[in-house]
Amino acid sequence: MKRYLDDRIRTDLLRKLVILTGPRQVGKTSLAKSLIADLQPAQYLNWDIAEDRAILQRRSWDRSAKLLVMDEIHKMPGWKAWLKGLVDGRAPDQALLVTGSARMDTFRQSGESLAGRYFSWRLHPVSVREWCAHSGATPADALRHLMRRGGFPEPCLAENDDEAARWRSQYATDLVREDVLEFSRLHEITALKLFLDMLRQRVGSPLSVASIARDLAIAPNTLKRYLDILQALFIVFTVQPWHRNIGRALLQAPKVYFYDTGMVADDPGARLENAVATMLLKHVQFRRDSLGKDTGLHYIRTKDGAEVDFALSEDDALTHLLECKHADPNPHRPLLRFAQQFPDTIALQLVAELRQEESFGQVAIRRAGDWLAQLDA
Repeated sequence: MKRYLDDRIRTDLLRKLVILTGPRQVGKTSLAKSLIADLQPAQYLNWDIAEDRAILQRRSWDRSAKLLVMDEIHKMPGWKAWLKGLVDGRAPDQALLVTGSARMDTFRQSGESLAGRYFSWRLHPVSVREWCAHSGATPADALRHLMRRGGFPEPCLAENDDEAARWRSQYATDLVREDVLEFSRLHEITALKLFLDMLRQRVGSPLSVASIARDLAIAPNTLKRYLDILQALFIVFTVQPWHRNIGRALLQAPKVYFYDTGMVADDPGARLENAVATMLLKHVQFRRDSLGKDTGLHYIRTKDGAEVDFALSEDDALTHLLECKHADPNPHRPLLRFAQQFPDTIALQLVAELRQEESFGQVAIRRAGDWLAQLDA
């Protein structure tokens, strides 16, 4: 399956090191192999494989390779300094691609700097736009498919729902065994699994860390660390409330969503909201990575409980207000209220199963699939 970043990364490799991150099994290796096919001779080395790790440590890879792909290299001690030396000393015609299934936020921290030496891309699950382009499905059918299967390539392309369910069961097991244990201690795994299961039931609701900590009988700071781990491994992501004062926004409760919509509890409303969240995140991060735009994904909630599912911003100004409904065509009252409060925004109610589109003042009721198919990625 051709992915939306293939051509862009191929172009960037001609100029700089490319850093590609994203969830495990979202398609990074497949994308790398498609690039390898075009840039021969090439070499793929994975830090998790002992033989490959030895080659990386010895720096004994094929010097004539036009493309060198290094996977999970951030697990190497002192990897930033090591990689900086490699970038500065590489042959002029050798392309370098670094991939990883954990966030590489340390590029922006103190210490050895790779500033000016790389382009960064984040690979996301398949969206309505991508699935329509690949399968020829209508936007409405594509959205139903992604709500049921999730957007990871293997379950998305599976022959049937049973095969997709088998993949997901193994995927969840591998995440805990191979990834989560790198960040936490063995005796914490049970509590972290329970926390993950509780999050599956709370998609779309502001997260009360204190309440869940009481339920699990663990310290709130420990629970916050668990959430940091799940975010670092691209298992979940958070959406913060909109506020021009960022400090005040961070004091309010975030909402948590899964990169894999198939992991969400089997409720049509929750799965729709999660699927929309993943595609909006993909859209705003694609705009950041490809255009350098200052884009953001938020939600709006007031002290009296009025809430709109999502808000998009660009250059610190709101551009869109978005409410998700599975089949309800009646305008959401808080959306009507916030549309008046922010008259320069586009206010939309996205309905998955909608017979007729309508408009109520500044609020437009639109088919969710059709609108999502028009996003940038």
